[in-house]
Amino acid sequence: MGFYSYQTLGTDKYPPFTLKSVDYPADLDVPYPERLSRGLALVKWWLLAIPHYIVVGILVGGWQFREGWQFHQGWEYQGGGGLIFALVIIAAVALLFTGRYHKDIFKLVIGMNRWVYRVAAYAALMTDKYPPFRLWD
Repeated sequence: MGFYSYQTLGTDKYPPFTLKSVDYPADLDVPYPERLSRGLALVKWWLLAIPHYIVVGILVGGWQFREGWQFHQGWEYQGGGGLIFALVIIAAVALLFTGRYHKDIFKLVIGMNRWVYRVAAYAALMTDKYPPFRLWD
């Protein structure tokens, strides 16, 4: 759904209502692991992934520190977007006026979304492979 909406604006084709892999421009494929490390499961989703969470927080956005005369202080979720959302809005405005999606912005947005999904698969204990610190495969 994110490829169709404002995570990418990558297609005009509406996503199918199925969990099966079908002919659609975007597909998420996480291979079933033969074996996962039991000991690593205790620390990988929070301790080992902290550097990635910082980067993903910048890319996706939504967290900010609030301070002042309020009922509560500290970290809280705000509905704002991050770098990905800002780039997609710029691409949407360019698409509105020029009729084309700038190729470099598209590659950058796709690379950032890949990073987010690799970290999500690692943090959800779907794989033991540590996500690389790069946008491209």
